[in-house]
Amino acid sequence: MANIKEIKILSSLEKIYDSDKMPTVGYKGFSMLKNEKKSFQLAIEADDDCKVDLIYESTVKNLRMYKVEHIKSDFPMWKKGADDYYRFSKSGYYPDLLLPFDGKVNVEKGITVLWIEVDAAQNDAGKHKIDFTLGEKKASIEIEIINVELDFKDFVYTCWFHTDCLMSYYKFDAFSDEYWRVAENFLKTAREYGMNCVLTPIFTPPLDTQKGKDRPTVQLIDITVKDGAYYFNFDKLTQWIEMAHRCGIEYFELAHFYTQWGAKHAPKIMATVDGTYKKIFGWKTRANSRKYKHFLTSLSAELKKYLEERNLRNKVFIHVSDEPNAAMLRSYKKASMHIHSLFEGYKIVDALSDYSFYKKKIVSNPIPATDHTDKFIGNVDNLWVYYCSAQKNHNVANRFFCNDSIRTRVIGYQMFKFDIKGFLQWGYNFYYKRLSRGLVNPYEVTDAGKEFPSGDSFIVYPAEDGTAHHSLRLKVFYDALQDMAALNTLEKLTDKRTCLSIIEEKGKHNLTFKEYPHSDEWLLTTRETVNAAIKEKI
Repeated sequence: MANIKEIKILSSLEKIYDSDKMPTVGYKGFSMLKNEKKSFQLAIEADDDCKVDLIYESTVKNLRMYKVEHIKSDFPMWKKGADDYYRFSKSGYYPDLLLPFDGKVNVEKGITVLWIEVDAAQNDAGKHKIDFTLGEKKASIEIEIINVELDFKDFVYTCWFHTDCLMSYYKFDAFSDEYWRVAENFLKTAREYGMNCVLTPIFTPPLDTQKGKDRPTVQLIDITVKDGAYYFNFDKLTQWIEMAHRCGIEYFELAHFYTQWGAKHAPKIMATVDGTYKKIFGWKTRANSRKYKHFLTSLSAELKKYLEERNLRNKVFIHVSDEPNAAMLRSYKKASMHIHSLFEGYKIVDALSDYSFYKKKIVSNPIPATDHTDKFIGNVDNLWVYYCSAQKNHNVANRFFCNDSIRTRVIGYQMFKFDIKGFLQWGYNFYYKRLSRGLVNPYEVTDAGKEFPSGDSFIVYPAEDGTAHHSLRLKVFYDALQDMAALNTLEKLTDKRTCLSIIEEKGKHNLTFKEYPHSDEWLLTTRETVNAAIKEKI
């Protein structure tokens, strides 16, 4: 232990880079609600590489421990048009991957960081303490578990789940035993960290696909064509829904019925025709063609019957086409009107940020990007928001490697203030280059082939055993959802005004999606104030 110079407790918002020195101020502790998971970090400064046993005494049971690994980023951020709220912007290695360990841990020269997660549900309410000892160095943290639960209400969170990426990475076939095993493993992790809605490939999702090319087939609905008539088998879809329910998933968003960015073509759809399995629709199919419209009419009738027999009508979201803009209005409008006519009474949602689409009643449930919410807030009921790589400016929240963790977590306060009902992000596990032009190793290529800033396209890493390794961004974003849920709990005990007074420090700040204090202390202290107000009322 002679090599250990110092150990210090840090909050989950700290990011320690290779060039950093040990922070001067540590983290004394936190409170949490009864169904919450919260994390902190233990930083270890050493003169040389060594292997140590993490020795601790604790009244907290079932701690989950990880070592924070630095992962390469060749393209951490957009340079052109970016705001100045980035701590680091150059290519290099960024703290992100969390690798679980048990017992001994390898400590490198400099600062090694351990990530430690507390699950309140597995512990008694009340005050707890954890004491760490490494040689002569000691550090302690105090934790209080408050005996009341977070209220997530009916908030919907989806982060697009790409099973074809799992197939490509692990090299198994669609719908094989291994396909179902690995998909369920990844989906369990998604649910554990807040996701309760899953992108469901009734046919291969036409997302981030190069024009004229196709992604691997993951179509859940089997189709047979006989004498011009379509026959549908939903057995795989049933297996998918049962898997999702086992994981705790409640909602299903069906794959988009038209290609991305304007709804100009049909997605790839496979069927058995005269005994031959082949593509019957795709890039060569115009979106408004009579043949495709006939197909959608046949499919929608059987699909609605299937969903309603299983009481899923109010648990399903229908997509037309992802991210259309004003130049695509004409083609999108035709497609949208057709889908609205086929799925009347269903929730039809799309990611789009041009308010005119909603004003002209072309889409019933728009999902704007976080930097385009101003016109939608107050005018759209049950508003969702999303972000992706394009949200590079205006200080809006995001989850890039190079974002400070507060920029990933602050969105919880923002969504509470503006009564946001759902959040969408496109990359839970997208392990391809941009436009799906080939597989990448996500441990080495984190930017979709220098096309999206690192952190945009995936939030978990594929482990050798077919499970998902966590990222610190996965856990920090879940903290954002938990912050929002804690405010929901306080609102039930008091009122909305009381909650806003706390997060805006009695008018000191006017919180928006673009403006908020760039301060870890503000965010952490605010959450403690929320918890104290809850404790006072119960």
